[in-house]
Amino acid sequence: MAYQVDMRDVKFQLFEWLPTEKLLQTERFSQWAKGDLEMVLEEAYKLAAEVLAPTNKEGDRVGARFVDGKVVMPPSFRDAYQKLCEGGWISCINSPEFGGMGLPEVVGTAINEFFFGANISLSLTALLTRGAGYLIEKFGTGEMRQLFVEKMYSGQWGGTMCLTEPQAGSDVGASKTRAVKQENGRYLISGEKIFITSGDQDLTENIIHLVLARTPGAPAGTAGLSLFVVPKIRVNPDGSLGQPNDVQTAGIEHKLGLHGSPTCSLVFGPNNQCEGFLLGEELQGMKLMFHMMNPARIEVGLQGEALAAAAFQEAWQYAKVRLQGRHWTRLKDHDAPQVPIIEHPDVRRMLFTSYAYVQAMRALLMQTSYYIDMTRVTEGEEQERYQSYVEVLTPICKAWASDWGFRVTEWCLQVFGGYGYTQEYPAEQYLRDAKIASIYEGTNGIQALDLVARKLPAKGGKPIRELLGQAEATFKKLRNDPQFMEPAWMLGAALKQIEDISKGLTKRPDAVMVVLLNSVPFLDMIGDVLGGHFLLDQASIAREKLWALCKEAGVDPKDEVAYKQFLADNADAAFYHNKVQAAIHFAYRVLPNVTARAVAIRAGEMGPMEAVL
Repeated sequence: MAYQVDMRDVKFQLFEWLPTEKLLQTERFSQWAKGDLEMVLEEAYKLAAEVLAPTNKEGDRVGARFVDGKVVMPPSFRDAYQKLCEGGWISCINSPEFGGMGLPEVVGTAINEFFFGANISLSLTALLTRGAGYLIEKFGTGEMRQLFVEKMYSGQWGGTMCLTEPQAGSDVGASKTRAVKQENGRYLISGEKIFITSGDQDLTENIIHLVLARTPGAPAGTAGLSLFVVPKIRVNPDGSLGQPNDVQTAGIEHKLGLHGSPTCSLVFGPNNQCEGFLLGEELQGMKLMFHMMNPARIEVGLQGEALAAAAFQEAWQYAKVRLQGRHWTRLKDHDAPQVPIIEHPDVRRMLFTSYAYVQAMRALLMQTSYYIDMTRVTEGEEQERYQSYVEVLTPICKAWASDWGFRVTEWCLQVFGGYGYTQEYPAEQYLRDAKIASIYEGTNGIQALDLVARKLPAKGGKPIRELLGQAEATFKKLRNDPQFMEPAWMLGAALKQIEDISKGLTKRPDAVMVVLLNSVPFLDMIGDVLGGHFLLDQASIAREKLWALCKEAGVDPKDEVAYKQFLADNADAAFYHNKVQAAIHFAYRVLPNVTARAVAIRAGEMGPMEAVL
């Protein structure tokens, strides 16, 4: 089956729900019109479906290989990567000054969903390159910007982020890689980094590594880290390539998924000849790296959503053609013909729950991306407010979307039955590829601790109060609505649980342990509430448009036969109808879990700590 995207929902969220068009009225994005953005989206989807997706299976089956000390990428990746470069897609959201398209972040999020869902392994090379190039553009000297940024944004050179070491995984502050300043102002880098995505590959002629290292006399922990630009091949002053820079690839990992993405172990300076440029100032490494890590965390959440969306589309198409069993209304009729499994209620439940989660995840990521855009077109207190929203939502994007994205791939595999467990269909690859998203770029447990211990108390808790206040506004708007009343009150009840837990936590003598033990469930509570709010907010818009279509066609929604026929004949009407049903379904199936988690947190249940493990 060909790779497919729910373009109708993408455009709904971009142009009917979010005020994306208002961004185009600002100076930064004034060169774009809505029609331009729609055309860009269509071209990106075409590239994803026709160029990237056909290489995904080979990327998984052949994989990246380590041959004679170098990484060899799957053969089909080379042409697909060149198409990404030729279209300017790698830097679609970056500054036109260095060759970027200058698209709004929220549109880039939609584009990246297409690319990630079509071939996540190949897309990771572009993702890291874009992020590393942006960091050099933002904090590099004029020399660095001229040498590196444009070639990275064009995809001619690749980029990486080198944090992890054998003894320092999530504990980045334990890094031992060293950087010693030389007379020419550059530094000699020595040390080993592991789990480096695209640390070596043969798609680009050079790779620019961003390496965290410790200078002599630097304090312990993350405060002692500095950030260095370390090219795989040295770059001459005129931008041409010089000699190799004493960066050795020691090997690649053999992984559950992402087989086409090389996860490398790199040795810097095995011959004490690895030269790097200091980026920014000494001891500012982690501060600078977060400017790359935080956007990357949102993009990791997007990986979870994109693979879930792709898995849903595959499962939905399969369920419409796979014949198995009799219709539920004719179970006792042994002469009844087999029906497509999409007619079976349990299959429909799995599919529609997946559908609702995908739309909720997409909404969370697009809303956050829109706030990022707003930080770039506003100033002063308004800019600070949007930035505070982004900071609170980043760990939720990363953790909630990656966790539930993986679960959606699991449900979609289940739809395929036994075939889903085989390699005949892509369901098992989506599941394997999705799992890493909850682990890298800071495990989801770390994201949850960051949210609860740092992000929620920030600015006196004002940002999270305002974000949850938007959900409360949705509750108040719909609490007396005949169709949405019960889902709205479920949203209101879930909000009350979060409020009660938050207020009561600081008064508890066991507050520290409760936070450590329950930060992940608490993040899930907030993610569920935001998801319910987004879907109900969208559903209220969709219903108004559905009613307008019905009125225009002379169809009475209360006439069940006429209404069903209208939905069968009108794709837009069916889409809006499903948006309404998705919000209601999510409210009933997901929001009660918020109360269930609150019961355990409020009770102070300590079984994991009391157990002898």
